[in-house]
This record gives sequence, C-alpha cells and structure tokens, in this order.
Amino acid sequence: MNASHKEPGTAARHRPDLEVVWEAEWIWRSRRIRINDFAYFRKEINVRGALASAKLFYTAHHTAKVYLNGTRLGGFVSPAPTNPEKRKAYLAYDVTELLASGTNCLTADAHYLGGSGQNYCDGLPGFRLQLHLAYEDGTEEVVGTDASWRVLKEMPHETGTPYQQNRRISAIEKYDARKLDSAWRFAGWAEEETLKAKVAKIDRDQWPMAVQQIPEGAIEEEIVCEKLPQPAGSDVDGERPQVFDPGRIVSGWPKFKLKGIEGVTIRLRMSEDLDENGRVKHNVTNEHSDQYYDEYTMRGEETETWQPDFSFKAFRYVEVTGYPGEIQPGELTVCWAHTDMAYVGGFACSDEHLNALYAAAIRTQKNNTLGQTVDCPHREQAQYTADTDLQAETLLYNFDAIDIVDKTLSDFTDAQLADGTFPFVAPVNYEHKDFHIQIPEWDLHYATLMWKLYEASGDAAVLEKHYETARRMADYFVGIRDPKTGLVPLDKGWHISDWPYPTVEHAGEHLTVQQIKLVLALRIVSRSADLLGRKKEAAVYANLALELSDRIVGQLYDREAKRFRDSSDASATHQGVTAIALLADLLPAEDREAAIDSVARQPWECRTVLSLPLLRMLFENGREAEAFALLDRREYPGWGYMLAQGAKTMWEGWEDMESHSHAWNGYPARLLQEFVVGIRSEAPGFAKAVIRPYLPDGLTFAEAEVGTPLGVIHAGWYREESGAVRVRVRIPEGMEARLSLRVGGRTIDRDLKPGDNEWSTDG
Repeated sequence: MNASHKEPGTAARHRPDLEVVWEAEWIWRSRRIRINDFAYFRKEINVRGALASAKLFYTAHHTAKVYLNGTRLGGFVSPAPTNPEKRKAYLAYDVTELLASGTNCLTADAHYLGGSGQNYCDGLPGFRLQLHLAYEDGTEEVVGTDASWRVLKEMPHETGTPYQQNRRISAIEKYDARKLDSAWRFAGWAEEETLKAKVAKIDRDQWPMAVQQIPEGAIEEEIVCEKLPQPAGSDVDGERPQVFDPGRIVSGWPKFKLKGIEGVTIRLRMSEDLDENGRVKHNVTNEHSDQYYDEYTMRGEETETWQPDFSFKAFRYVEVTGYPGEIQPGELTVCWAHTDMAYVGGFACSDEHLNALYAAAIRTQKNNTLGQTVDCPHREQAQYTADTDLQAETLLYNFDAIDIVDKTLSDFTDAQLADGTFPFVAPVNYEHKDFHIQIPEWDLHYATLMWKLYEASGDAAVLEKHYETARRMADYFVGIRDPKTGLVPLDKGWHISDWPYPTVEHAGEHLTVQQIKLVLALRIVSRSADLLGRKKEAAVYANLALELSDRIVGQLYDREAKRFRDSSDASATHQGVTAIALLADLLPAEDREAAIDSVARQPWECRTVLSLPLLRMLFENGREAEAFALLDRREYPGWGYMLAQGAKTMWEGWEDMESHSHAWNGYPARLLQEFVVGIRSEAPGFAKAVIRPYLPDGLTFAEAEVGTPLGVIHAGWYREESGAVRVRVRIPEGMEARLSLRVGGRTIDRDLKPGDNEWSTDG
C-alpha cells in the first residue's frame, strides 16, 4: 500500500489462454502450519534490457494478492477454490507494460485458511510464482519463487484470528496499518525487517496445476450507502456505532476512506439484519456469530482507505465502531464484488413487478457466483449440484457462464467417492465430521447439470469430459436397487424431495422423486453414450431407464387418483411429485391430460426445488396461464411475496427467514425469457431456435436478450393500439430460427433470417 494505505489500482487481466510448465518452488514464511495464516513475500528482480514479452503466473493456497512495482495484478479472491490434490488453479498475466529496465519489485500477500471449513480443502499453506521474461535480443529468463525470496517479519495482518461463520469459510481480517512500510512494494526498500522464505511442505509436483478457466472476482459497483439514524442507547458503552445501508444484500466487502488517527481501531461489523435498537445483529443469516466483522488499526495518515478483500462476504448493513469522528455518506461504501462473468442477457416488459422480479433474480445470481457457484454468499458459500442445477437456468441464459458451470462439474468429479457418490458439496473438507454429509437426490443432479451444460454450449467435449463421472454415479444407484421392487431404497445421507420446509411425505423405503430423478439421469447417460459413440452402453442405460420407469408406475402410481404417491408407504400425492413425473413423461398416456389438469388446479404446494419442474410442465403442456399466474403472484407463497416485503434479492424459500440471497430461487428470470418472451433452443448450442411467446392479457409488451454460443438473440412482442401484435427479433449469424406465434386461436409460423426480423399480425 502507499503512504495513505489506499489500495493501488489493479492492472492486467487474467489470461486463461496462457499456460506454463511449472518449475518454481512453493514457499511460505515458515514450515509450521497455522490456521488463518498470512505471509508477505518480496523479491527484487533485474530486467537487463528491452523486453519483447513478460508473462507472470501465480497461485496460492488459499488466496493471494500479487503486486508488481506497487501495482496490483488482476482481480480479487484468487485463485478460485479447488481440491489441490486433484487440480490446483493458477492465474496468468501479460505484464510486459508493467516492467521497466533495471530493478523491479514483486510483492505478494498470501492467506491460508486451513480450518476444515465447508467450501474449500485444507491442503497446505503455500505461494508459487513464475515470471517469464523474453528479451528483444532473443534471450529468455525465468524468475520463480524459492528460498531467496524475503518474507516480512512482522505483518500487518494478525494470524490465527477467529472464523467469521460457523462453517469456517473466512477469517476475521485484523489489519494494523502501522506495520507495513509504504515503500515495501517498491525497489530499494531496506530488507532488514525481513526473513528468508521457507520452501513450503508442498513438493514441486505434488499438486497438478491447471490454469484457471473462470474469471477472477471483480468489483462491479462501489455503492454509496445511506447512513441510518444513531442506534438507541448506543452511547452507553462508548462504541459510538454508525450504521450504513447499501439498500440491498450485497456480496463483496465494505470500504472506508477516512482521516487517519494513529492507533484508532475501526471495526466493521456486517449482517443481513438490524436488532430492535437499530444496531447490526451478531449473526450470519440464521446462525449466530459474534465474529462477522473485520478490523483496521489506523496509521495516522491524512487519508486512509481500506477494504477487507481477502474473502467474499455478504450483508445488508455495516456498523462502524471505534472511529471518533462523524462518518459522512461516501466515506463508507460497499464494494459489490463477484466473479467477473459477462452479463449478456436482459428482460423488460410493461409490468414493473415482473421487471423487479427479473432484476432481483439477476442480482442474486451475481451475489452467488464467488469463484464457484454457491448456494448463499454469507452462511455457507458452498457449491451444491442441485443448487447449481437450478442456478444454471438463469446463469446460462444471461451470463457467459459455460466455464463457471463446467467448474462445478469438475469440482464434483474431483470429489467423487470410490463408490461413485459425492459429498454434499465440493470442494469440501469431507473428512471433517461437520461436513461428512451426503444427499443422494443431489447426486442425481450431476447428470442433469451436465446435460444442461451440453445443451447450452453445443460442445460434445462437455460430455466427453464428464460422462464417466455421471456413469459411475448412476451405476451406484442402479447397484443398490431393491431386488424385490426394483426401486432405489433409502440410503446413506440426508434425503430431500423438495426444499426448503417441504410437505412431501417421506414414508417407507422408496421415495418417488428420487426414483424419477434416477430415470432422468439414466436417460442422460444413455444419450451421452450414444453421442460419444458408445452404442452398447447407450442401449444398456436406455433399458435401465425403461425398466425403472415401469417399476415406478407399477408401484408408486395411484391409477384411481391419476397421481403419484409421494413414497412407497405414503398416502399423500404431492403436486410437485406428479409434476416432475409429468415432465419426465412417466404417466400412462390415457391419464396424462387428467393429471395435468389436476396439478394445474391444485393450490401451490411446491417449494423451490419442485416449483421449477411444476412451472416447466405447465408452460410446456398448454397451461401457460396457470404457470404465468404463479410467476406473477404477489402474495404468499411465491417470489412476488418476497418483493412485496421489500426484497431486492431472492430468499432461500417462501418464508422471511434464513438466507435472503439464495441463488436457487433465481430461475424465474429464465422462465420470463424462455416462455413469456419465448426465446427457446431447439438444438444444442442454440444451433436452432424458436421464438414462441406467451402473451398474458395484462402485458402490452415483453422483450429479452439471451446469450448463446453464436451471439445474443433479441426478441420482443408488442401490442399495438389497433389490437395487432408486432414481433421484432434479431438472430445471430449461423443460427436457424423460426417464429411460432399463437394468437386468436391460431398458430402462425414464420422462418426467421439472421439479422433483424419484424412481423405483425396486421401483415
């Protein structure tokens, strides 16, 4: 940092197209392993002439910030988490423009968690860097980390601080600005206060290295917060709390820019909630925590700026204590930060409620893409297969998210257990008793997520890469079928048919939703095998899917009610159980329409997980009005109820409790684009598309953009004063597309050409 302790500007973007053969050592400040440890590294290098190119590569376990001559490289919270025993991510930059002839200075601040938390693997502490210099005279030079690097003896970051959450996913940052000389990051600094780095306990070839394919974290917006009234009774203890509100739940971190007062320690406490006196609660969503804060001790400069950005956090409110002066709006801001995936989608219509619903879903997806897809950005920050499967609905329509979703699949491949099943999240410290958990139904989402990624990308390499993992997972469930019933029994772990707080009846040994999800997985394995040229395997899994389908109908279907029972010993026939069975086309053909009608007429009892198949089934089976009514619903239960309570991000469930920024509830954005505007894929990778809109009576227009591998599709429909409907569509080059418009009791079909298309029912 410079003299005012303001973070220098960042430069150089991560280049996933650059790779390196690693030679450098892993280093750390000592051979001792400590939880929540930090290490500050430094190396001066000599550039002996004009450079043709300079490429820098680095990684750390768990994260690091790297500086070249005082300029910070790249983004935030890097590298992204993986299981290092299977795949350790590294970053790559072109730094040619940041080096000058003569002496240059490399510094790095590295952080090791090591507390057996929920969303990473402990591994070992280490930092690794390699700089490749190519001179204009044709010679080359490689600089790498080794024992010649220096480490700061007394660091500004305190080590061994408590974890901020019960799940141990981030550490309190306690930073004393007095302990870092402003010249540390620049050449010529005296090194008396340093020690020699130690070669870490990680062997050079111990961890397989892979260049990180997803973008780094980035700050999308620095939000100027509203300052709230002084909390009641807050002067009693002398803390003088000052509370700020960015207006919504945000992933990232707080930041201040204040007049420095030497020795003053500022505490930044965060939460989704305020207590009855207007102070920030001691919690991380629904879990108590006294540690959800960071601290900074001032150096005494005219202006001091700081942000605790070694990890992502998420919160609505920030409480500042310890600063004696009045903090003005703009002096305390919130940095909204997340993985820097390009946002390419959009939706707008004549109803501001639906626009707000779409915007809340998009904010929620951004909040929950933090180096991996996560369920919530504060309590767990953990990557689940089922959560990502639901998230992928909106992610793959609205963001350049192919690599993000592929990382989820790869992380679970790395975590797959010997029997083919998975831990409940990945990466994870699965051996720790707190996280030695499995959810069998969630395992089955691996196959549907793989297929979803294939359909979005059109790239068969997705199947080639992940097929064996999906096959091994499916084989496990096939192998445990009950020999009498042919159904999959209750097994290890925690069983979930719907969530949160579901009303599906779990009675008996066989859960209907689990059986249906296995059918879907087997079908996907069969189709994937066929596309990969494995014809015999394709036939085997297709037959297994047919056999299981027959067993499900024979033993779990109530032919009189024309509904599926929730489980083998249940009397209940939950709406969502029959909805997912209809979506999987499992009902007898003669009963199908009656079952659709029954489900459509029933009061909404699905929770988040089963509401997606419910809505898809309704939209795809001529019940658009009923599906749209649920999307547009303003009262409890539903997404509109959240908005009516002032929410600007999606909650974990319908209730106003627990997480209020939960990514799996963001799929309404996709449904608005896909069914109301009508942008739908008819071939993998959007090689073919159809625009088939649904025109609700209450809307006068709806338009959307959807990202595809061929480019962005834009489509919109507009009711004119004459009563005619006008449709405008822009189709990317290389895409085959058509319009299918249902108006006035008839369907109008038109071919669409690449570029702009416009058509009206007036002719």
